Amino acid sequence: MNASAELLKELRIERNRTPEPPSRRGLWIALGVAVVLLALGAAGWALFGRDRAVEVRTAPTVAIAGGSATASVLDASGYVVARRIATVSSKITGRVKEVLIEEGMRVEQDQVLARLDPIDADAQRTLATSQVAAARSQADSVRAQLVEAEANARRLGSLVDQQLVSRAQYEQAVSQRDAMRAQATAAQRNAQVAGDQLRIADQGLDNTIVRAPFAGIITAKAAQPGEIVSPMATGGFTRTGIGTIVDMDSLEVEVDVGEAFIGRVQPQMPVEVVLNAYQDWKIPAEVIAIIPAADRGKATVKVRIALKEKDARIVPDMGVRVSFLEAAAKADDQPTGVRAPAAAIVQRDGSEVAFVVGAGDIVAQRVLKTGIALGSDRQVLDGLTGGETVVLDPPATLADGDKVRVADAAP
Repeated sequence: MNASAELLKELRIERNRTPEPPSRRGLWIALGVAVVLLALGAAGWALFGRDRAVEVRTAPTVAIAGGSATASVLDASGYVVARRIATVSSKITGRVKEVLIEEGMRVEQDQVLARLDPIDADAQRTLATSQVAAARSQADSVRAQLVEAEANARRLGSLVDQQLVSRAQYEQAVSQRDAMRAQATAAQRNAQVAGDQLRIADQGLDNTIVRAPFAGIITAKAAQPGEIVSPMATGGFTRTGIGTIVDMDSLEVEVDVGEAFIGRVQPQMPVEVVLNAYQDWKIPAEVIAIIPAADRGKATVKVRIALKEKDARIVPDMGVRVSFLEAAAKADDQPTGVRAPAAAIVQRDGSEVAFVVGAGDIVAQRVLKTGIALGSDRQVLDGLTGGETVVLDPPATLADGDKVRVADAAP
């Protein structure tokens, strides 16, 4: 009983007892919770409150200069060829005395390229000169005899009228005069023939000199001094040419176009030529002609193309790639203004607008005046300039003055 009474005393509430102060552990717990809440708030502000920029994609605008680009309707490959190319040889067979050319040398028309040994031609000319001199001497002798015969015939003619000489003597003098006239005519013709032979000998001597038929560049040197050259192939070690000359102003392109696609090619069609040796150099050109003959084995038709640019880098037999382009539009039909992606143009308040990214990635709304469609782009007549950056597919919430963050720029 005493133990139970003691227990009841312990359970009794003492109303007059002063409450003990709270422990310091609770204060530290409350302070820790507050610090955690502040950290979470700072992190949330850093993630969501500090940077409220909208993530967008962008693309540049391009000014339309002189019209839209023409598209390729057909691609082909071919080679650079020369319309004027010649392997120069002598007109006669002879031994080369000297060669005056080297590869890469530029020569003018009628410039001396080589000389042959002229010993035979000189002998022929000397003989022809002697024959001319002999024929002229003979003609002079006959002419002198003719003068004498004519004078004798005149004298006997006056005497026969006076019956001082017989008529037979007179007729003999007349016959002699006529014979001398014939001999004089023959001697004169012989002199002319001798003169013609001299001119032929001079031509033969001139044929020992090889000259350029036209102005151009030497691309091959085929003969050396001491070799025998001939205009015809005679076999053995006889050369058939001195060198090869090419007129670089006559360079053009020849391509083989498949029969199935030749209908796309037209005369004077614009062409873009790219040399295999210079991949970044696009040479303007145009179709000269379509050769009216097909290659049965390859099923192709040859097309000639004129180069509009002349350059020392273009040489014969270079490989090329050719793009046949659509015919250029007339000046009045060529679009102007700015080419902008169609995805950057949206409707706002009944107007077509675009958002231009400016300094600090702040966008500015522009009201546009648009034109025709250019593939996946649009022609903008007013509101944009070339080189500006516009937002692609702008969100409906994007407004003038908003800040954006570029995700990835469109190529």
